[in-house]
Amino acid sequence: MAATSDTSPGRGDPHPGTMVRCIAAGILALVSGVLWTNAAADRSLTVVSWGGPYERSQRKAYFEPFTAKTGIRIDVVRYNGGLVELRRQAAEGSVVWDLVDMSMADNRAACKQGLLEPMDHALLPPAMDGTPAERDFIDGALTECGVTQIVYAMVMAYNRDAFPGERPERMADFFDVERFPGRRALQKSPEANLEWALMSYGVPRQDLYSLLSTERGLRLAFERLDSIRDHLLWWTDTAQPLEWLVSGEVVLASHYNGRLFDAAVVQGHPVEIIWDAQIYELGVWGVPRGAPRLDDALRFVRFATGTRPLADQARYIAYGPARRSSMKLISNHAQTGVDMRPHMPTWPANFETAILKDTEWYASLHDRIKARFDAWLAE
Repeated sequence: MAATSDTSPGRGDPHPGTMVRCIAAGILALVSGVLWTNAAADRSLTVVSWGGPYERSQRKAYFEPFTAKTGIRIDVVRYNGGLVELRRQAAEGSVVWDLVDMSMADNRAACKQGLLEPMDHALLPPAMDGTPAERDFIDGALTECGVTQIVYAMVMAYNRDAFPGERPERMADFFDVERFPGRRALQKSPEANLEWALMSYGVPRQDLYSLLSTERGLRLAFERLDSIRDHLLWWTDTAQPLEWLVSGEVVLASHYNGRLFDAAVVQGHPVEIIWDAQIYELGVWGVPRGAPRLDDALRFVRFATGTRPLADQARYIAYGPARRSSMKLISNHAQTGVDMRPHMPTWPANFETAILKDTEWYASLHDRIKARFDAWLAE
């Protein structure tokens, strides 16, 4: 019998040709993996949001998990709402935003003006129990050009140190500079301010927008604002009202409830929310028409509006999730352990006198009302 060569494969060892093919396949898989990783690393979405604790909550609940799952980086651009920049990009044919976090009023207005892509709600995932998305989202959450993520509110708040005795409790107290002296801060916008001005007269919530649709209603609202004009500071950046309120530069200020929660509960500032006449609205994802990365933007929307991500955001900021299935999962604040439910705009005690912002009214009359407001400011 011939001697066995030292180079012959032993029992169970692969044939040399097989070994070469395995090594080649392994190298190919490794190279492919590296190429995919590099390709994913090169992919990004430009997402427009609002900064501050709100954006931080989005990073924890949406941005970081989405990047971990897909490799697609989220580049955040901060803005303060409105349609000016969206219109500019569309007019110049240089759309660079992929996704915008919008108020419902802005979303409806932008959709009417052809600034947003239509949204196919069939892309949305069902609830974890299989409930179809269109039945799981709260009423009015799904629009022609958007998908709601949160319920938030514009509210009034005061600095407790400014009022050691009697403290403001109702919306009308904001306009009472004799009982509650000191400067106030309002957003430099007609939204919320006109409604509150009429509410201070005792106008019923259900009549606000019908009255504001008349010349008499607008005149009454501006007269009420005019009565405290000398006591007002106007904010345009979302960081301003909290800075003024905490420093004592103003004693009362309007702001979003989630940021006020962060200031009071997380940072420990002496800030107290007045829930009377809160004006609640829906925060909506919209995709600019001509977005450069449309498919990835829609992929993000599908991910971020799932049951679990929406519930996760409510662990970081006091905004209510837009899905019924997510509401059931609301628990404690991730950092402080505080029960989040009583801090939500939709908590029953906070909701008794709530005003649903009429976004259709604003979408239809936005430019006219804004022009009227700006003219009043310039008087």
